[in-house]
Amino acid sequence: MEPKGYSIFLLHNHLPFIKHPEYEDFLEERWFFEAVTETYLPILYHLDKLAKENVSFQLTMSITPSLSEMFADPVLQSRTLSYLERLIRLGEKEVKRTRGDERFYFTALHYYNKFIQQRDDYLNKYYKNPLNGYRKLQDEGYLEIITSTGPHIYAPNFITQQTAVRAAIRIAKKNYVKHFGREPKGIWLAENGFFEGADRLLLDENLRYFFLETHGILYGEPRPVYGVFAPVYTAAGIAAFGRDMETAKQVWSAKEGYPGDGNYREFYRDIGYELPLDYLQDFLPVKNLRVNTGYKYYRITGNTEFKEPYNREVAINKAIEHSGNFLFNRVKQTEYLNTQMDRPPVIISPYDAELFGHWWYEGPEFLYFLIKKMHYDQETVKLITPSNYLRKFPVNQVITPNFSSWGYKGYSEVWLNGNNEWILYYVHDASEKMGEMARNRVNPSDKEKRALNQMARELLLMQSSDWPFIMTTGTTVDYAVKRMKEHIFNFNKLYDGLKRNAVDFNFLVEIEGKNSIFQEIEYSVYR
Repeated sequence: MEPKGYSIFLLHNHLPFIKHPEYEDFLEERWFFEAVTETYLPILYHLDKLAKENVSFQLTMSITPSLSEMFADPVLQSRTLSYLERLIRLGEKEVKRTRGDERFYFTALHYYNKFIQQRDDYLNKYYKNPLNGYRKLQDEGYLEIITSTGPHIYAPNFITQQTAVRAAIRIAKKNYVKHFGREPKGIWLAENGFFEGADRLLLDENLRYFFLETHGILYGEPRPVYGVFAPVYTAAGIAAFGRDMETAKQVWSAKEGYPGDGNYREFYRDIGYELPLDYLQDFLPVKNLRVNTGYKYYRITGNTEFKEPYNREVAINKAIEHSGNFLFNRVKQTEYLNTQMDRPPVIISPYDAELFGHWWYEGPEFLYFLIKKMHYDQETVKLITPSNYLRKFPVNQVITPNFSSWGYKGYSEVWLNGNNEWILYYVHDASEKMGEMARNRVNPSDKEKRALNQMARELLLMQSSDWPFIMTTGTTVDYAVKRMKEHIFNFNKLYDGLKRNAVDFNFLVEIEGKNSIFQEIEYSVYR
């Protein structure tokens, strides 16, 4: 029986490419290790569990090329395993320390057992690469994994350099095939950044659909008859899906959404900032530098400095309750929309994957219970992938979407403002130089080709939207500026060396090992 409507639940998985083999332990690499242990492995664990339980579901997931490359990197794989080993050793200490204190002991035991399970899965089930698990779920029909623009390039900043945007899309597609053994059906535009004409670049690469922020659809011309509850086609012939703000608010908002409930785990209380440094020393990346450990023993409680101890059982029951509430609202929303449309509506709910597990610790459980309830408890709204919805309903309205992003205020202010505008001069200059080299170097020597390919890698890494984002938000700004300057320097040193026919080969080898993203890259894509 055909449901009254559909839901596209999308998790956007992304991190900037951070790898520092020149250091034994590097602080910012922990972003990746924390995401693996708190988000990527927990989500994968629960999706595998659903598949084993024969629960039918269709989930959409974007995994950016930069994150795929980090998953598959041998240096980062080894360091992820070491990070898990340190978490387990810390857990052994915590179980002993809290024994006899019922307020904290069972939470410590929960963490300890979870990290042991994760180490076993990471080593023996996914062979140190979670992509193996995600690829298997896609091959079995549970997931539809899509790509993103290069290592997360905010396309509207390159309206005047569309060759660079096209190259980033082609590089992303090739990288996707390397990791998943097939071509992607759709793409997540980094930050949902869309400008008129970007759709043609996507269609040229045989991509079938992309996603937009709500006003990218609603302010399109002509106005969409069904709002964001049906896809639209652009004049180029590619489908666009718009975000539903009601589902966004229910899950995203820390104040009004589920993650702010007082029974959930408090993110900002961690033993890394509370226990004596001597006790923590074996876990810290730098002596006497306090960091999050993942061992957190308090619940949100409320808008107060006094926090109650975390109760795992109560928190999971709350996740069950919230998943039921979310489904109840989708059923009511779908029943209403169904009376206003000539087809079943589709509700688009995209979220950053790191919300689930890292920021909202119980998020993976919420996702598990929601999918299970959608399968067993009702027939009104069903999960579907974008390509399957388009297959069912291939005829849709044609509009010209509006310039938009899902950043603060909805346009480009996050990625182009007084804090980060200096970046664009250098990035645009490098993009022009890359095109020049690609056009003029048709038959390079092997050494020259390596230098040209590394120039392309450095360009892509400096184009990442993460660095201007960090400069805007004010977090780890020094690192973002350092990374930008490093890639600018690397690129220009290679460029100057090629122009003088005097490439510094030792320098080339050094940065090839460090900035090793996209080993399959071909610089000629910028031609």
